Amino acid sequence: MLRSLKYSALALGLMGATQAMAGPDLTVVSFGGANKAAQVKAFYAPWESAGNGKIIAGEYNGEMAKVKAMVDTKSVSWDLVEVESPELSRGCDEDMFEPLDPKLFGNTADYVKGAIQPCGVGFFVWSTVLAYNADKLKASPGGWKDFWDVKQFPGKRGLRKGAKYTLEFALMADGVAPKDVYKVLAGKDGQDRAFKKLDELKPYIQWWEAGAQPPQYLASGDVVMSSAYNGRIAAVQKESNLKVVWNGGIYDFDAWAIPKGLAKDRAEAAKKFIAFSVQPQQQKTYSENIAYGPANTQAVPLLAKDILKDMPTTPENIANQVQIDVSFWADNGEQLEQRFNSWAAK
Repeated sequence: MLRSLKYSALALGLMGATQAMAGPDLTVVSFGGANKAAQVKAFYAPWESAGNGKIIAGEYNGEMAKVKAMVDTKSVSWDLVEVESPELSRGCDEDMFEPLDPKLFGNTADYVKGAIQPCGVGFFVWSTVLAYNADKLKASPGGWKDFWDVKQFPGKRGLRKGAKYTLEFALMADGVAPKDVYKVLAGKDGQDRAFKKLDELKPYIQWWEAGAQPPQYLASGDVVMSSAYNGRIAAVQKESNLKVVWNGGIYDFDAWAIPKGLAKDRAEAAKKFIAFSVQPQQQKTYSENIAYGPANTQAVPLLAKDILKDMPTTPENIANQVQIDVSFWADNGEQLEQRFNSWAAK
C-alpha cells in the first residue's frame, strides 16, 4: 500500500510538472467560420499537440468596444484577438494592446510589408472582393461599375454594413481608379461623392455583417452579387458556381493582438503562440485550408500552384486591387462610420 501511495504521488507530481510545462490555456478570439476552421488545423491543434496548453476558441464580429471595456475595467478574459489593420492601428494608439518586440517573430524581411506592427502581427492577407453567382447572371461582371448597373445585372446586391470598403467600392463604381481611391476619399467632396453613389444603389442593397452571410445570400439567390471575403467564397466553390472578381478588391492583413493588462504568464504564452502561428509550416497549412495569402513569404514556395491561383497576393490577382489605407481609417473611421450609420438608418 505504501508503494502504491508512492507511485500515486509520483504520478501526480509528474502530471503537475507536465501541466506547469504546458503553459496556461489561451482564449483566442477570431472571426469564426471557414477562417476559424483553418486556424484550428494550422494553429490550434498543432499548438496543443506540441504540449503547449489548450486553446479555447472564441468568436466575435470585430466589436472593439468589447476589447476596450475589458481593458478599461481591468477584466481581460481574451488572451489573443484577431483584428483588421485599421482596428489594430487605432487600438495601438489608444493603448488597448500590448507592445510586441519584432525580434520574437524572426527576420522582418521574411514577411509581407506591413505584417509586423508595434502591437500586432499580421498572420494572413485577405481581400474583400466582388463575388457573384454565375448561375444567376447572364454575363460576368467586370468590377464595381457593373455591380452598380442594375439594368444590365438585375437583382439585389450584398454589401457589408459599414463605411469601410463600402465607400471605396462606391468611388470605384463612380469611375475613380483604384490607385486614386484614398486621395479622393480624403476630401469632403470625395466622401459626399461616395455617399451620393450609394444613394443610387440603396434600394437594391441587402446588408451583411458576418463573413458567412455573402456566400449564403449568393447561393440562395437572395442577391446576385455581393462584396465578400475571398476566402469565404473559395471555401464553397467546389459545391457552388460562385465566382470572384479580383478587379477593385481591397486587401488587408488580419493580425493577432494581445489586450493590454493580461497577466504576465498569459501574455508570454500569447506571444509564443503568435510566433508559432507565423512559422512557414503553420502558414502553409493555413493557406491550404482557406484561400488567404501567407504573411510569412517563406511559406509561398511550400504551396502548390493550384492553391496559389486563389490567393489575393499572386501578381495577376493583386494587380488592380487597393491596399487598405490604415492611417486613413484610423483618422476618419469613427466620423465616417457615424455618418454611414445615420445614412443607412434613413
